[in-house]
Amino acid sequence: MKKKEPGNDPEAMAGIGEDRRMYRGIPAIQISGDHASRVTHEVIEEIPYALFINGRHAMTAMMSPVRLEDFVTGYLFTEQIIKKPEEIESIRIEKNRISVITKNLFKVVGPKKTILSGCGGSTSYIDTEKLPKIRSDLTITAQMIRDRTKEGLESDLHVKTGGIHVVVLADKEGIITCAEDIGRHNAMDRVIGYGLGNGTDFSKTFVICSGRISSEMARKCLTANIPIMISRGATTTLAIDIAKRTGLTVVAFARSMKMMVYTNPERIEDARVP
Repeated sequence: MKKKEPGNDPEAMAGIGEDRRMYRGIPAIQISGDHASRVTHEVIEEIPYALFINGRHAMTAMMSPVRLEDFVTGYLFTEQIIKKPEEIESIRIEKNRISVITKNLFKVVGPKKTILSGCGGSTSYIDTEKLPKIRSDLTITAQMIRDRTKEGLESDLHVKTGGIHVVVLADKEGIITCAEDIGRHNAMDRVIGYGLGNGTDFSKTFVICSGRISSEMARKCLTANIPIMISRGATTTLAIDIAKRTGLTVVAFARSMKMMVYTNPERIEDARVP
């Protein structure tokens, strides 16, 4: 499948522009010091979408109303319901319902659940022995991290609403795609879905996110074989433990000239300590 050129694909670079479907102007009273005034403030949309897979209600996700096909493709892949996008027969979106038919109609889907905007997928207990190991020889520089972080995480929508997460999929050549969502896990599924649909070799990519690196975010990287995960924010001890066992490189607090490399530092060329 031919890879799209992000520069010519507005959907791929959604995290750099602004989509008015993502927010609404809401009347509010603004208090500044001892002065109150009526204003209209932009508030991020949180929309429930019911996902049906082969006729069965798989889950309800609270998320932003954009790039739904990328989200579905990435979600089905990271939940290991499909192994490649060609296994999806059809995706039909009708208001708040997303209906997916896969070629394997008898694929077992777990019990239905609701994914809140700040929460991850179905894995509440992660057996690290069953997680895939990273297979990649990718190395990058700290300056590359700084450049991609600055370019990819600058979000007009976050400045406007203060309520959005950004996830960037990049490689040594530049940014492949950005996704914005109220939930970082939803945004992660979107960039993976986009990469799958465009033949991206994930072993040569890395991910940058605006929010915390959780164990669920780490699991999604492992499923896609993305070798490096970077955050402007923090990480968790479970994410670090998983990364150590599976070969995932975790970098957090990537701000300005500083960053913390917690696991598998050999992939960051500047992390070699004398």
